Amino acid sequence: MAKHAVLSSGTKMWRSLACAKSELRLDLTLACGQSFRWRETAEGHWTGVMGGRVWTLAQTDDTLWYHVYKNQDRQGEGRDRKTTTGVFLSKKSEKRFKGALKKEEEELVAVTLVQDTEEEEQMLRDYFQLNVKLGDLYKEWGAADPHFKHIADIFTGVRMLRQEPTECLFSFICTSNNHISRIQGMVERLCQALGTPLCQLDHTSYYNFPSLSALADNSVEARLRDLGFGYRARFLQQSAKQILDTHGLQWLEDLRSAPYLQARDALRTLPGVGTKVADCVCLMSLDKAEAVPIDTHVWQIAKRDYNYTSGNGQKSITDKLHRDIGDFFRKLWGPHAGWAHSVLFCADLKKFQKLKEMPHVKQPQKEENGGEETQVACKTKTKIKREETEAVKTIKTKKAKMCV
Repeated sequence: MAKHAVLSSGTKMWRSLACAKSELRLDLTLACGQSFRWRETAEGHWTGVMGGRVWTLAQTDDTLWYHVYKNQDRQGEGRDRKTTTGVFLSKKSEKRFKGALKKEEEELVAVTLVQDTEEEEQMLRDYFQLNVKLGDLYKEWGAADPHFKHIADIFTGVRMLRQEPTECLFSFICTSNNHISRIQGMVERLCQALGTPLCQLDHTSYYNFPSLSALADNSVEARLRDLGFGYRARFLQQSAKQILDTHGLQWLEDLRSAPYLQARDALRTLPGVGTKVADCVCLMSLDKAEAVPIDTHVWQIAKRDYNYTSGNGQKSITDKLHRDIGDFFRKLWGPHAGWAHSVLFCADLKKFQKLKEMPHVKQPQKEENGGEETQVACKTKTKIKREETEAVKTIKTKKAKMCV
């Protein structure tokens, strides 16, 4: 049985691209509630499904490493192409033909591998939006917002993913009145029930995300209720059916080119999609970097850390309050406000609170006298240590002589 790849076994089967941790931290980005399909399968190794492939990602200080598992169907593609000649030959001709065919097969495999490598690197760059210079954005946000600057020193490298729209939408329909670990379980059961199998690693099976057609089937609601989805089962099936019946397969992709508010309002016409879910989908899959999803969690951050007073006394978030808080952060952070919001959201999650308690190493500041004093202190300590060692040696020598 195939196993999850680990870097310690050697990098021969891994590929890499240059990416500093200040631009991307996998442990924060993949576990902060944007996507629900990644698991830490070994220390610092994250395995998940993206673009119909199973990946394991790892990183060192300046490099992003990735291993892509080839599922059975993809492994068989070359064989399907190779065995379609249907020609009967003499033994001599057959031998010569097989030699030529073998060479052609090797060339085909080599070309396919190069194409796969280029395609997969591009998929990874697109998924993490590596064309966006996160370090520059952090500087801009820190200059405009002292509170963000304080948080950013600890929570570097939190990027916004660019997910496939169908997966993002139907994953976030599962998030209402829910928490991250439970949502992960629901999304996994959804894929197992309705998705196509991709591969199995260490007794763990991986599945592609279900298609719109699979989600829209009339039997889906009852099936998902049996799997513990509750009222969300109806929303999932009805939203898929409405998209197919009213808009068509390409509709979600086309919303990427629509203005932000137009895309958000279009999503809100679907069953189970409120303003917050629509904003999450806009931000995390539809290229709307200005979308700021507002829930009670973000409202508390606004009140606690930014002295935001509008809406005090209200028990729930109205459309007006949602718009006002969003506009407040958009004015503060600019066109990529949704990205900045995700950093603060991540920093406030219970699972990451230990990072705030860890000592963070800072570069020593250069001072006129401080540097000299430190050097003198170090030299003094070294001298004392050396003298103590010599004294111990002298005492031992004297004792040895006395014994003799």
